[in-house]
Amino acid sequence: QVQLVESGGGLVQPGGSLRLSCAASVSISSFVSMGWYRQAPGKQRELVAVLLRRGNTDYADSVKGRFTISRDNAENTVYLQMNSLKPEDTAVYYCNADRVVGPDVWGQGTQVTVSS
Repeated sequence: QVQLVESGGGLVQPGGSLRLSCAASVSISSFVSMGWYRQAPGKQRELVAVLLRRGNTDYADSVKGRFTISRDNAENTVYLQMNSLKPEDTAVYYCNADRVVGPDVWGQGTQVTVSS
């Protein structure tokens, strides 16, 4: 059974940085893509950043230039480096893996709160 475990969330002041990690129980090179989504209270879950198997990346307009998605294949881990954080970045952040066969896999989520 494929599992994704997120970590790295927390409370940070506006302008600060956090790095989220998503550790997979299998080789991440087996996934079509991996991504980070977020869901703020009362809002729909939205895509934040995606990293395709061949290395291409894409970002939500609201985080371009501030967030960076990356991976470490040896550690089977995907990261989301978040800089210049804003209060509107406050949300639960979820890791997602798009598999070749079978439904997407989701992590349990990690809370990010940006507040002074």
